[in-house]
Amino acid sequence: MSDFGGAVKPLSGNPDFKIAVLGVPFDEKSSYLRGAAGGPGAIRAVSTGKCYCGWTELGVDLEEETVMVDLGDVDTSGDPDKTFGLIEKAVAGVLAKGAVPIVLGGDHSITYPVLKAFAAAHKPLDVLHFDAHPDLYDDLYGDRLSHACPFARILEDGLAESVVQVGVRAVTSAHRSKALKHGVRMVEMKEIQEPLRFKFSNPLYISFDMDALDPAFAPGVSHHEPGGLSTRQAVQIIQALKGRIVGLDIVELNPGRDASGITAAAAFKIVKEVAGRIVRP
Repeated sequence: MSDFGGAVKPLSGNPDFKIAVLGVPFDEKSSYLRGAAGGPGAIRAVSTGKCYCGWTELGVDLEEETVMVDLGDVDTSGDPDKTFGLIEKAVAGVLAKGAVPIVLGGDHSITYPVLKAFAAAHKPLDVLHFDAHPDLYDDLYGDRLSHACPFARILEDGLAESVVQVGVRAVTSAHRSKALKHGVRMVEMKEIQEPLRFKFSNPLYISFDMDALDPAFAPGVSHHEPGGLSTRQAVQIIQALKGRIVGLDIVELNPGRDASGITAAAAFKIVKEVAGRIVRP
């Protein structure tokens, strides 16, 4: 029973859904360890209504106050170029219905085709990016579509009006140069002393890399980077932000390193709290 705390309803009979879960089991652009392709299944498995309810901390009942469906997984069996095209098409289909996509990755490379779909529906677009890494490399090991590069491509293509990055703590001089060139605001972990409050004027997309969290809270990622956010800090940022959320991806969950399942549980918590803010801004 994988139903997001009872919130997910059958697609049949609910054609006018408001939120759509979409899985992207893809990790071919991972630079270190494979395994993020198992992320969508892990989040779905932990989301069972036998363990969790559909109420968010801010009092939104996702089961009653919205219509959420699960559209299943994008076909990732082909080459990466074909997969990226299918991701873009699937997200565009959700947006065409006026619904909000919640995309379960997968490695972080998938954010680039997701935001290519958004460019046609929401422009200008603001992006709030949770991550240990800025993902601003021009290329990594010769691959410009690596999971270490999506925000370089997003900014170069003008897919986001503004990008705010939270939780970063593995920053190179090249990252800083790229961020400065494109006006990226980096909120590094060393700077965070109190709860963060963000306000966005444009439609807001959230990209949440699970390694933004400290490995103590999220060991199930391929790149352990100590000194990160607690799950509570991340939830507080989501609860306090001002803006209209139009999409979310949650990426880089590696179930092979998540023996206790706490990383998948944290990912589901993030999904649920963001969904609550979508329903009630």
